[in-house]
Amino acid sequence: MIFDYETLRLIWWALLGALLIGFAITGGFDLGVAILLPFLGKNDTERRVIINSIGATWEGNQVWFVTAGGALFAAWPMAYSVAFSGFYFALLLTLFALFMRPIGFDYRSKLPSQRWRSNWDIALFVGGFIPALIFGVAFGNLLEGVPFHFDDEMRSFYTGSFWALLNPFALLAGLISVSMLIMHGAVFLQIKTVDAINQRCKQMVTVFALITMALFALAGIWIANINGYQITSEILPNAPSNPLTKIVTKGLGLWLANYAHYPVLWAIPGLAFIAGSATIILSKIKRPGLAFISSSLTLTSVILTAGVSMFPFLMPSSSVMNSSLTVWDASSSLTTLKIMFWVTMVFLPIIIIYTSWVFRVLRGKITQEHIHNNDHSAY
Repeated sequence: MIFDYETLRLIWWALLGALLIGFAITGGFDLGVAILLPFLGKNDTERRVIINSIGATWEGNQVWFVTAGGALFAAWPMAYSVAFSGFYFALLLTLFALFMRPIGFDYRSKLPSQRWRSNWDIALFVGGFIPALIFGVAFGNLLEGVPFHFDDEMRSFYTGSFWALLNPFALLAGLISVSMLIMHGAVFLQIKTVDAINQRCKQMVTVFALITMALFALAGIWIANINGYQITSEILPNAPSNPLTKIVTKGLGLWLANYAHYPVLWAIPGLAFIAGSATIILSKIKRPGLAFISSSLTLTSVILTAGVSMFPFLMPSSSVMNSSLTVWDASSSLTTLKIMFWVTMVFLPIIIIYTSWVFRVLRGKITQEHIHNNDHSAY
């Protein structure tokens, strides 16, 4: 094997980030389109156009989400167990909201009743908004620290509550997530639609790109004034995983320490503003394909900013700081990381190729005439 334990841990940290970014880019515009559905569709036909724009691809996009969960379970089992225990009710709420999507897509057009269809439109909105919000809230709580600890037998204990997760900074992170996914979804709809819906999409892109950049700037100011975490003891990147062997301290502005040590990292949050501005311009000049790329870069830079700021922490502990989980002490064994690395090298390219092929095949626009001509198969 050409990689040692330290390198494999870094690779799996990067792969987890890549999978989350992949889901944000693909599944993210699905969520954004669902949130926009009740607002951009002024009548039933327009709403069916919007739904059909993602109807053929939304299921495949969930592969990224499932794969990211599998990667977390296989490569970072301690982080997986603590996260799914501590965020249990939040994740359960997300799961119930996601249930609205397949049911809504399948049953919305089963009856001609306007009330029936409007209720399913609301359900699809909930299925987009709740997950988008909670994903951002989760990142916000990671940056603030999660109240958990391990005992001497490595049993984890979560001492927080569901309502404590909804703190001001976490809600700000949630709003960033919602706004950037709405922007991303509006760009995708601009690619797939024409006429009135297309024009409304351009307005939404501008509004929510500006909101995303404003909230992201506010979060940057806020993060400098909350406690970050730092390892003060010796780091053993090739040692067996045991989070209780280190000493962690916290202090104001420590989440910016990596940027102080490596100033080039400022290019990552800077890209969010550059790409966000480019998205607005490209949308206005009717280049939605390029706007989708710049919108994807905006999402990528926002997620990378959170990851780079926290590195090497995966889940800081706010109650017992030395229990914090990091890249160096929360991973699976060397053998597991090796096996999973090669499995990923086989299947990740397949996922990328399949996703690219699907979007290439289904790159045409959805029009109202398409809905009427294919009424038997439209959502």
